[in-house]
Amino acid sequence: MKLWGGRFTSRADQIMEQFNTSLPVDHRLFREDIAGSLAHVSMLVHSDLLTPEEGDLLIQGLESILHDIESGVLVIEGNYEDIHSFVEMHLTERIGETGKKLHTARSRNDQVAVDMRLYAKNKAVEVKDGLQSLIDSLHAKAKANNVIMPGYTHLQRAQVVTFGHHLGAYEQMFKRDKKRISNALELLDENPLGCGALAGTTHAIDRDVTTALLRFAKPVDNFLDGVSDRDYMLELMSDFSIIMMHLSRLSEELILWSSQEFKFITMADAYSTGSSIMPQKKNPDAAELIRGKTGRVYGSLFALLTTLKGLPLTYNKDMQEDKEQFFDALDTVLDCMEIMSKMIDTLQVNAENMKAAIKAGFLNATEVADYLVSKGTPFRDAHEIVGKIIIYCEAEKKAIEDLTVEELSTFSEKIDNDIYEYIEYENILTKGNKGLMMEVGK
Repeated sequence: MKLWGGRFTSRADQIMEQFNTSLPVDHRLFREDIAGSLAHVSMLVHSDLLTPEEGDLLIQGLESILHDIESGVLVIEGNYEDIHSFVEMHLTERIGETGKKLHTARSRNDQVAVDMRLYAKNKAVEVKDGLQSLIDSLHAKAKANNVIMPGYTHLQRAQVVTFGHHLGAYEQMFKRDKKRISNALELLDENPLGCGALAGTTHAIDRDVTTALLRFAKPVDNFLDGVSDRDYMLELMSDFSIIMMHLSRLSEELILWSSQEFKFITMADAYSTGSSIMPQKKNPDAAELIRGKTGRVYGSLFALLTTLKGLPLTYNKDMQEDKEQFFDALDTVLDCMEIMSKMIDTLQVNAENMKAAIKAGFLNATEVADYLVSKGTPFRDAHEIVGKIIIYCEAEKKAIEDLTVEELSTFSEKIDNDIYEYIEYENILTKGNKGLMMEVGK
């Protein structure tokens, strides 16, 4: 069933009908499509293009369709080209010939543009809410487990940090992600209704009415841009990709930390799986799936970029491919944020294993150098002295703090008994600007 056909003398091939339909994908836009139509009807009445009686009849019909879809009485299916056709044809069936007046001064081009902007606005708010839940989970886990652990560079133990400070780094990443989504929301908050197919309409419509009713900040400035713009989808999908990159980095660390080689954390059974052959296995599959799904979101972004890269203005059927990519990326990022929040909420921190890893990794070596500098030794000389101390420790299978002062003083006469307090791990975190590591919530 189509909203066009008067200029055609023969029917489309059946495979073309299936190839052309977008209803299996864009059915989820029914709320936005009906909201846009309700606003459009109110504007048509305001502009004297419909009588108040016609407007009331159209509004009643649209609201009944919305109610029936939401209640399950009306199922979105059948031989319809898209969600717009589905709604308009059901409307005409319900209220008669007046239903055919719904599309006055409107094209499916500006109709789908407004549907997608409304949908993107609503879902972007959901993404922000999901980010905030994740931020809250990270903050609570950090605050409850602000214990010392090794910090890494090159995946080699480097310096002492706290688990809270480490999780706090991801808090900052997701806070930036929220700002990016807010920025995208501000840019997309423009109303394309009234652009028509590409060049507006000869009817004297009032675009400010639909802008106010749909709660957009303003109408779009250029009709051609209004119907062909998909930048806001690309921007949101770029933001989704960055969110997934952050989730993937966090997943990678959770996978490492939960391994037998680290044992820094224990993942909850609810977010782990077993092996069909190895009874002892407890695999961090939730984290691995998030890491894997990151590539899926990247792929959606690049698929849409590729679809749009060579399109002349204005609307082209290629743009029907935008929704599936956007919906998949959106669904994936929402699911992954929810799973990650729950993983963080339920993971167990193994503080003693973290502390043991610190002792085995010479993580106070930099502080020995700082100690020597405080005694007047140039830093480069101090760096070389500590390197020799490390070689000695490895040969003797001792930690730096386990060496006697007599052993240490053979490397520098400036080393005295006060070095032990200086290089004690908890004390390290209170010196200089390191004190920030002990404060969760900054």
